[in-house]
Amino acid sequence: MLITNGTLITMTEPNAVVENGALLVLDGMIADIGAAGELQARHAGRLRAEPVLDAQGKFILPANICAHTHFYGAFARGMAIPGDAPRNFIEVLQKLWWKLDRALDLDGVKYSALACLVDAIKHGTTTLIDHHASPNAIEGSLDAIAAAVTQSGLRAALCYEVTDRNGLDGARRGIAENVRFAEATVQAGAPRLAAAMGVHASFTVSDDTLDACAAQAHRLGIPIHLHVAEDPADEDDSYRRYRTSVVERLAMHNALSERTICAHCVHISEREMDVLAGHKAKVTHQPRSNMNNGVGVARVGAMLERGICVGLGNDGFSNDAFAEMKVCDLLHKVHALDPRAMGADKVIRMTYQNNAAIARSFWAALRGGLEVGAPADVILVDYKPFTELNAANAAWHVLFGISGGMVTHTICSGQVLMADRKLLTLDEAEIAAKAREAADRAWKRVASL
Repeated sequence: MLITNGTLITMTEPNAVVENGALLVLDGMIADIGAAGELQARHAGRLRAEPVLDAQGKFILPANICAHTHFYGAFARGMAIPGDAPRNFIEVLQKLWWKLDRALDLDGVKYSALACLVDAIKHGTTTLIDHHASPNAIEGSLDAIAAAVTQSGLRAALCYEVTDRNGLDGARRGIAENVRFAEATVQAGAPRLAAAMGVHASFTVSDDTLDACAAQAHRLGIPIHLHVAEDPADEDDSYRRYRTSVVERLAMHNALSERTICAHCVHISEREMDVLAGHKAKVTHQPRSNMNNGVGVARVGAMLERGICVGLGNDGFSNDAFAEMKVCDLLHKVHALDPRAMGADKVIRMTYQNNAAIARSFWAALRGGLEVGAPADVILVDYKPFTELNAANAAWHVLFGISGGMVTHTICSGQVLMADRKLLTLDEAEIAAKAREAADRAWKRVASL
């Protein structure tokens, strides 16, 4: 496939903007990139047999990667929490999330995932790293999500959230679901599916459970994906019960490596940052979620200065990565009372380069930008800038000018999933109707818990 007649923003380092640019896609990979005329001249013979996608002057960008999400969080939209509003993060978990996840059946697991996948395609995200929980529907839950991902044509890394909060048997079954899915995924050779060992957080897993998760992850060669110090309660629990910080506890139990994905890290100390840096562990930042839960602001700048790879996730919010980018920039400015804080250059690096580095724990070929040899994960954006856009200021245009609603085409590994804002692999109306039925059942169960 030849994608032509658009303005390329490569999001590589260094960035490049190519007017009247083109991409040649062969076998799902970017085979060539550059000015349309030059590319067509280089491949004149081959291009006669290739379909052409005319970008019609739109911008051609790399598709987005979400480094941390919860598909099942879709069913929380609009839900009223009975009684007084939660006073703190632990009450948010107890009154909302730990009731919602217990209310899910396999049908709810499937349709909450499909609802999020529709949202991802519409807003230009093609790779997602999910963290799932459904204590009353553990066995087969990852298969239900995987089936939805396969149907969508997107790429996703899946894990089940291991925790002791539902009893030791629940923890054992959670580990078994991760192991079963990881082994099945390797055996099936599904190129757009991958597995991790999910762990909820330090404050809900014992030493024995943490050791078992780390042992299985290392045996299978898969990443560990968990929440770290999202709220002070996580650190307080670790110091009270284990006389050490959360990050140091993870290191003591062999749960930190360059393939560990630590979501949030809002309340880690500088010493813990040094431990993360020493183990080359990855961190994901979810500013909209942190603001919504009132848990604080992660010290992203300090982590980046230490060389920690910090990416951007959404924690189950909408899959509009452009919205997450904007909030990330603004949150850190207002928190620091400094208009120089964060900045589009750092946000863009987190979103494209760092998220790709995190995703390479699952798919080695992924890159953050449009470049030869990378999977053809591409979006077309109907953006009409009224000021100059060039390689030096493109990041600021992406941050302040582009929104997810401007995405008209979404392509994953060369497969067109949305064209002219029409979904090609998923029926949005049917999914919304069936998700509504599944959500209604879940909400009724939540009300009875």
